[in-house]
Amino acid sequence: MRQLSAVDQDVIRLAQDPQFPRFLEQITATGGCAHPIHLSGSTTTRDTATGEVLHHYDTRNEPGERLSVRCRNRRASVCAPCSRLHAGDTFHLVRTGLVGGKNIPAQVREHPRLFVTLTAPSFGPVHRATTDGERCRPRRNAGTCEHERPVNCGAVHDSAERVVGQPLCPGCYDYPAHVLWHAHAGQLWDRFTRATRRTLASTVGLTQTRFPDHARLSFAKVAEYQKRAAVHIHAVIRLDGPDGPHTPPPAWATPELLTRAVGTAARSVLVRSPYSPAVGELELRWGTQLDARPLRAFGDTGGLADDAVAAYVAKYVTKGASDTAAAGTDYRLPTWDDIDAAAVAPHTRAMMRACWRLGGLPEYESLRLRAWAHTLGYRGHILTKSRAYSTSYTALRTQRAEYQGFTAADVPDGPGVSADSHWRYLGSGHTPGAALIAAGIADDLALNRELAREGLKAPGGEVG
Repeated sequence: MRQLSAVDQDVIRLAQDPQFPRFLEQITATGGCAHPIHLSGSTTTRDTATGEVLHHYDTRNEPGERLSVRCRNRRASVCAPCSRLHAGDTFHLVRTGLVGGKNIPAQVREHPRLFVTLTAPSFGPVHRATTDGERCRPRRNAGTCEHERPVNCGAVHDSAERVVGQPLCPGCYDYPAHVLWHAHAGQLWDRFTRATRRTLASTVGLTQTRFPDHARLSFAKVAEYQKRAAVHIHAVIRLDGPDGPHTPPPAWATPELLTRAVGTAARSVLVRSPYSPAVGELELRWGTQLDARPLRAFGDTGGLADDAVAAYVAKYVTKGASDTAAAGTDYRLPTWDDIDAAAVAPHTRAMMRACWRLGGLPEYESLRLRAWAHTLGYRGHILTKSRAYSTSYTALRTQRAEYQGFTAADVPDGPGVSADSHWRYLGSGHTPGAALIAAGIADDLALNRELAREGLKAPGGEVG
């Protein structure tokens, strides 16, 4: 008789538990989360005037005396179910700022709106993917660099080749500049938005201090790692009236004017790194490649479509570091040995080591480069937005919970009601059997969504 595996034994153990149905309810409520958070505690809701207990919940009645909630990790490489949910929230967050809804008026579609891509500068030549037989870096009689490596490449590379994004010569590549550029990318963005407002104001004859009385700049941006391990910024930029999306922009606000201001600002922005005897003082700028395209206004046929832009941003916000060999890791690297053990491309490992070396210099202490070595020195959030751009992730999660009935109707809320909660973290993750069950539930939910999506496409809205 074949001996059962540890996974099978664990599944049988769970299935024989009298509280197994409630266990399935919890796993389904988390969407089959791969790494759920386990909590222990209680919530008591009282009438503040009389002290009467209106509702009480305690995890002592739950399987294992704990409640499982989503990990909410945005990375598909860490938790695919939560990543899909995060992608959906990001889509609606970005789309709301483009077409309205969720307290944002539909009139924002008539405001000047751009989809902007800001790139990193070059830190040295890298192998690039080519098409139509084009060669990587053809140079006749190019010779070699000081490290005895060829400075040209006559090969035709497919985008899936590992060599794409790797330097032609790692010795010539400016790793310190690349790492320091990443560390200051947030400051570059901040100065870019201020420069855009300043350029708009000067173009229409306003002082910088008077600009908020006439218009307001809103945005949502996402960071994406390229094959060469450099972060690019994709952003939706919108020009509103002085009170944000609820007021129309002034008559002088046009997509053409905003496009010119964005270009001028991107070229003018400069950040200087702290001086170091080892590196010097670097002048950090955006790359020369800039793309700024207007979004399609209501009724127009030209420009980018709103849904396409929202889907594009949502796709990149859920990419984990391990989704791209050049993008670092999803976990921190507390020691030099952890860098050596990381499953990353040689170019990425060299950047991590540069973070570690520079992070040990006192002049760069404030940049915390060692703490951010796993992201190659980039310290910003993957997605950020201005306050007035659209709704928030918190609002979207609250609406979803209310729609799905996770906020029970029999739990009183409002004036005259107080809640006393005590919660404690117990751990995270699944046992082997629970992980198998959760994966099955996640697959079923994904299939149901796909069938529902296909049903909407079918004639009459029915699944064919």
